[in-house]
Amino acid sequence: MNEIAFTLLDRPFSFAEAALAFAGLSLLLLLTTTVAIWRGASRRALTEALAVERAREMDDKVAEMNRAQAELAGRLQSMAEILSTRQGDLARLVAERMDGLSHKVGQGLEQNVRQTTESLGRLQERLAVIDSAQKNLTDLTSEVVTLKDVLSNKQARGAYGQGRMEAIIRDGLPAAFFLFQPQLSNGKRPDCLVTLPGDGRGLVIDAKFPLESFTLLREARSEELRKAAMTRVRNDVGVHVKDIAERYFLPGETQDLALLFVPSESIYADLHEHFDDVIQKAHRARIMIVSPSLLALAIQLMQSLVRDARMREEAQVIQSEVGKLLADVRRLSDRAEKLETHFRQAQEDVSGIRTSAGKVMSRGERIGALDFEDAKSEPALPFEKGLALKKAAE
Repeated sequence: MNEIAFTLLDRPFSFAEAALAFAGLSLLLLLTTTVAIWRGASRRALTEALAVERAREMDDKVAEMNRAQAELAGRLQSMAEILSTRQGDLARLVAERMDGLSHKVGQGLEQNVRQTTESLGRLQERLAVIDSAQKNLTDLTSEVVTLKDVLSNKQARGAYGQGRMEAIIRDGLPAAFFLFQPQLSNGKRPDCLVTLPGDGRGLVIDAKFPLESFTLLREARSEELRKAAMTRVRNDVGVHVKDIAERYFLPGETQDLALLFVPSESIYADLHEHFDDVIQKAHRARIMIVSPSLLALAIQLMQSLVRDARMREEAQVIQSEVGKLLADVRRLSDRAEKLETHFRQAQEDVSGIRTSAGKVMSRGERIGALDFEDAKSEPALPFEKGLALKKAAE
């Protein structure tokens, strides 16, 4: 065994050392082979694991794609249902709008027909009013003719002026402030006498204005007839103004102013336009020539005076009642003060009663706190009895 088997690098090796070297080489080769085999198995296992992982990832991707496809299909189905529903709603809305439009068109046509019918009805009513106005115009024409006949008669004309004046006065004044056809102290009877409050004298109103001369003036066709008619107007009005001043101005009984009533506005306008001297003469005689409108205005002024006088009377009555009310209030205040005094006295009495009751209760409690049992068992001394009575009294 110790024989030299070979020499390597000038070093001799025995058979034993060569066998050990061979065994070591074989073991090293075996280990190298085993490691190589193990590494190959590991690579294959890793490759298989990678393949499995890739297959699983592929399956997951395929499943995800299937799920996304299913979700897309569900969304498409939902969109189809929504589109179907919206289409139905749109169709229903269009149908409702069409029905509403048809209804509105029908209502508009019905309203137009109704308005047309009403317009025709109003047109018929207006035609009836026109017919009535035409009839009234015919009646008025006949009344004008009758009025002309009335004015041609002196007595009827006087009654017409008197009636118009009475209507204006009755409409504006209370009955207690005017009289028609009263008798004065001189025996004369004016057409109307108005008494204002605060003044016992009456205001005379005359309604007998001479109209014959104005009729002649309007009917005059030549200049000579016109001048003659104007002269007659001046004479008739002057004479009538003089008669009023002589008959109705009574000191202390009538006012120093009278009204001459003209029952026609046109005659009053002609009088002021063409006969200013007559107007001035009447003013100097303290006689005012008035038309129906001016008489109504004067009556309104008198009405305001009457109303003011009544307001003053009512104000005096109210002032008197207010004085009485103030006296009642003063008496009520005095009685309230007396009642307050009684209440205060009663409150003080009740307070005193409560104080006395408190003292009584306090003394009762003190008496109840005394020990009478000990007093019965042991006789009390005279000075002890005095102290007990003093405490009870306190």
